[in-house]
Amino acid sequence: MSASSTFTLGELAAQLQLECVGDASLEIRGLATLASAGEGDLSFLANPKYRKQLSDTRATAVILHRDMAEQTSLPALISDNPYLAFARASALFDDTPRLAGVHPSAVVAASAKLAEGVSIGANAVVGEHCVIGEGTTLHPGVVLSDYVEIGPRCVVFPNVSIYHRVIIGSDARIHSGAVIGADGFGFAPNQGAWTKIFQLGGVRIGDRVEIGAGTTIDRGALDDTVIGNDVIFDSQVLIAHNVVIGDGCAFAGRAAVAGSTTIGRNCTVGGGAGIVGHLTVADRVHVTACTLVTKSITEPGVSYSSGTPMMPTGDWRRSAVRFAQLDTLNKRLGEIEKLFKETSGK
Repeated sequence: MSASSTFTLGELAAQLQLECVGDASLEIRGLATLASAGEGDLSFLANPKYRKQLSDTRATAVILHRDMAEQTSLPALISDNPYLAFARASALFDDTPRLAGVHPSAVVAASAKLAEGVSIGANAVVGEHCVIGEGTTLHPGVVLSDYVEIGPRCVVFPNVSIYHRVIIGSDARIHSGAVIGADGFGFAPNQGAWTKIFQLGGVRIGDRVEIGAGTTIDRGALDDTVIGNDVIFDSQVLIAHNVVIGDGCAFAGRAAVAGSTTIGRNCTVGGGAGIVGHLTVADRVHVTACTLVTKSITEPGVSYSSGTPMMPTGDWRRSAVRFAQLDTLNKRLGEIEKLFKETSGK
């Protein structure tokens, strides 16, 4: 936490537009969970299962729903959505290191256009004809190839690689090791070998997108790969070439989407889930962890799951044997049903 991240409870209430109950002059220096909070910390209660911790917490103040306000004597900020209020409060205590200016070791092409307030860290590279918006920060080791456009107020963390002709909107956060615009997995079979299909499209990313560490977003083969506004990617997500993702989607770690699939708005994809190529997924679809989507989903607002839930190893081994027997059992059941109909005259 930076030394400047200190507020009175009343100041926080004003900035977050919340009702303050108790001593508004109390000094708040940070955020913490109910269990770990100490003097000067602001905590929050969003999940009822942690209600018991409210009576034991050492926090100076807490963010609460109005229905919970009478269950504590602590000073409080009252919110109809405590978790959202906590998220907004976290921005006020953000301690991400701030850069200023262009480091002497950075390499910036003469044709690049840097808006006011752009910061570029050590050993970063900005290629020819790049355009970087106002207040955007490139941390050390970031590499932008030619003709990259990044909007205002973006933060690109160390060692991100952004290939040529990638366009990124405003207020993006791109974490270390992300690769945007690498070639998609395109090859034509050729007598037992492979002939590369050079990827001639680009990548277009909307506003307020967060891209987790180690995530890769491939460029399109001919048309662009397109990511909408307010999309969030956890770490190590793979988005293949020519994928189109609608606004407000969320992808947990190690999720993967194969090429030329179109995903609607406000979908969620759980960790380790996979979506095969050339499919269409409707709006507001929820794909749970480790699910494999093998056909298009046309009904919006539905949750889908696959895979085998955890069970004791011995039980799983017996179940795995039964999985292999299902086809035989189904055929035998069909024969029994046929025999029953014949003998019963129905």
